[in-house]
Amino acid sequence: MNDMTADVMHAKGEHAKFREMKEGTQEDWAIISKQYFEFAGGLADRVLDHLKLLEGDFGGFPVCRLEHSRQTATRAHRDGRGERYVVMALLHDIGDTLGTFNHPDVAAAIIKPFVTEEEHWICQNHGAFQGYYYFHHLGMDRNLRDRYADNPYYDACAEFCEKYDQAAFDPDYDSEPLEFFEPMVRRVLARPLASMYVKDDEAA
Repeated sequence: MNDMTADVMHAKGEHAKFREMKEGTQEDWAIISKQYFEFAGGLADRVLDHLKLLEGDFGGFPVCRLEHSRQTATRAHRDGRGERYVVMALLHDIGDTLGTFNHPDVAAAIIKPFVTEEEHWICQNHGAFQGYYYFHHLGMDRNLRDRYADNPYYDACAEFCEKYDQAAFDPDYDSEPLEFFEPMVRRVLARPLASMYVKDDEAA
């Protein structure tokens, strides 16, 4: 990094003084912590912006990926599911853009601090369960989900796919607009249930 780049970086705000983490002081980490939580406050905006990248992306499906996400969440909401579950349903395919071969893992990693263990498990494993409806058409094992048969969340994930995910490809379905879900996303992502970066008394 040249001197000009360093000057520009330091002009953007207060910075820690260390060059290696082991040199850090409490004052340094107070500076970092303050800016960390300021940045964390924009998480919902970043997630919503990334979700919007799915708009118009059909991939051969009857509806675009954003409509599928909205429709999945709308069906869950209208079925009386809680806010965290609905947000999980909305974001379950947000990994499609960067996780082409493992999109459930990407989505699950994003929502993990903010949802229950069961909701996280559903998101992380919905790909295998969703395969029940189409893997056999591609010469694959539609019963791949059975490897999880002994998991206590098996039935919950199967239900998510049956009632909300696999059913959410109807071009005529009256989905709620993304704006309807934004307040939910902001509330859920405002405070984690658990995170190694947040003290227990600061978690929701």
